[in-house]
Amino acid sequence: MPAGTYNLHIDQGSDFVVSLAMREGDSPVDLTGYSARAQMRNTKASETVAASFTCAVVNPTLGQLQMSLSNSVSKDLAPGLYYYDLEIYTSGDAIVTRILEGKVTVDAEVTR
Repeated sequence: MPAGTYNLHIDQGSDFVVSLAMREGDSPVDLTGYSARAQMRNTKASETVAASFTCAVVNPTLGQLQMSLSNSVSKDLAPGLYYYDLEIYTSGDAIVTRILEGKVTVDAEVTR
């Protein structure tokens, strides 16, 4: 199944947190044994990582994940358009699944 699409908006210099719940039909996806990771880049093909999100599987049996960026990371991002994706994976990358992708708009901070 292809990754879902969800676009993000991050205010430069602010903390950013998004909570997600994976479901298959009416049932949560069991993420026991999985971890998560996500990066954003200026282009999908860019070798340079603009930022890495802090990701956690917060309640594996309910399929709940969280991805975040601290204000200390977002303050260093140039305003503009980026791309990201979110993967879940097992130990040693035995199983890797891209579950979400999209665009990230970083809006310039005025108050510093």
